[in-house]
Amino acid sequence: MHMLARMKTMTTRETGRNSESESIHLAIPKGRMQVAVVKLLEDAGIEVRNMSRGYRPAISLPGYSVKLLKPQNIVEMLHLGSRGAGFAAADWVAELGADVVELLDTRLDPVRIVAAAPPELLARGLEQGLCVIASEYEQLTRSWMTARGYKATFVRSYGATEVFPPEDADAIVDNTATGDTLRANNLEIFDELMTSSTRLYASRRATLDPRKKEALDRLVLLLRSVLEARRRVMVEVNVSEECLDAVLGVLPCMREPTISSLRGNTGYAVKAAVPRELLATVIPEIRARGGTDIVVSTLAQLVA
Repeated sequence: MHMLARMKTMTTRETGRNSESESIHLAIPKGRMQVAVVKLLEDAGIEVRNMSRGYRPAISLPGYSVKLLKPQNIVEMLHLGSRGAGFAAADWVAELGADVVELLDTRLDPVRIVAAAPPELLARGLEQGLCVIASEYEQLTRSWMTARGYKATFVRSYGATEVFPPEDADAIVDNTATGDTLRANNLEIFDELMTSSTRLYASRRATLDPRKKEALDRLVLLLRSVLEARRRVMVEVNVSEECLDAVLGVLPCMREPTISSLRGNTGYAVKAAVPRELLATVIPEIRARGGTDIVVSTLAQLVA
């Protein structure tokens, strides 16, 4: 049984008091994830003030209060209902078996939860005999070991899991963004358990409160508008009437581009929100098909 399932039997006195509050108690992760989350909020026009003065900064969003917590604790408090919403990593939600509602995948701090071992051990065949596997993720690792049929002993690590092999463990399960740390420690990835990123979650209790659900939906709208704007740029181009269809044929957009006549009916000005990763292909194609005066600008927020 997951730890959080057992925690359901604990007293709900604190949970009840918080749930009766008029404000939504928002949790922001303290540590590595904090910078990206606060920047996302600020880009959405939500100011978080007095971050260096304690664990309860002020927030400019009406109806919300904020507390800084460690990422794993955020998952626990959302599960118990003492926090109405919070940013947490999907891997810890899975690890703790939390009963929470995912509102938005920010795609910030993406990582993979992987299994890795020294290459020489993999060459002999890890699954052929007894082995020791170290990880901070006990539930994820045990489920994976069972699914793979490993006759393994689990050892819990408390950080720096990559240093365990080969003397203290045969393999590890850990998170990685680039794999550089694993390679630096002579470890080779041989399986992937899941992918993870920073996501906005809500307690189930908060989503059942119509007033709080409406406030959460507004927050999601603001944050999603920033995330969408980060993935796109505004492309503006002038084009003659005879070249218009050719340019539109290579110009990706969200729905339809904005088209307006140039002064003196000499052509058209065309605007479209284009995925950023397509720019290197789209700009030369537009130019080759008769587009001129091409301007590319960044977007702050984009609401579809």
